[in-house]
Amino acid sequence: MRYDGRENDQIRPVKITPDYLMHPAGSVLIEMGDTKVICTASVEEKTARHLTGTGQGWVTAEYGMLPGSTGNRKSRERNKVDGRSQEIQRLVGRALRSVVDMNAMGERSVWIDCDVIQADGGTRTASITGGYVALVLAFRKLVKEGVLEEVPVKNYISAISVGIIDGEVRLDLPYEEDSRAGVDMNIVMNDAGEYVEIQGTAEDGAFTPEQLQQMLAYAKKGCDELMKVQKEVLEG
Repeated sequence: MRYDGRENDQIRPVKITPDYLMHPAGSVLIEMGDTKVICTASVEEKTARHLTGTGQGWVTAEYGMLPGSTGNRKSRERNKVDGRSQEIQRLVGRALRSVVDMNAMGERSVWIDCDVIQADGGTRTASITGGYVALVLAFRKLVKEGVLEEVPVKNYISAISVGIIDGEVRLDLPYEEDSRAGVDMNIVMNDAGEYVEIQGTAEDGAFTPEQLQQMLAYAKKGCDELMKVQKEVLEG
């Protein structure tokens, strides 16, 4: 039994609050255990520079941690995004673009901003899971306004962490486990059961093919459960 009482293949309690902010086209607060991330989707009526004239749209992301989100104050990224934040926002952007029909968007962009207000592990995966819901809400607003004919999204998508701690495979790692994991992975999947991205590293030693298969199985279970929560929010 883990310190928070979960079984090894259980995710933390998850709550997604839609329309969390007044101004963005789409917004949510996603809570996974003690991790809390505000995800917003803002529409810009021009596409990325490299897509100008192609008729295609673009989805991109930015990620940041507020100063009070961690135990030690996190400095604001005023002039330059640090390497970790840059890597995470690229991951979020890649993941969300994988389920969007860019041609159906028209030449416009959607910016997904993920602001961590409280961190306890899994902020990047929560950003993808919550960012997806904010993105769909933004597209729905464009449909309601007559800008788009339909929501240009092909699949659901979610993400979860998994790792090996004390020789055991565990799902959805809080900071207490993530900070001492021998293996740490972040896995992004869609509702077709396909992998969008797998990030995995052995921090201490190595892992076996059998452990890898168990981690993938746990991750699929977790992503399926997260997509169920997304569907409850978006489909009622």
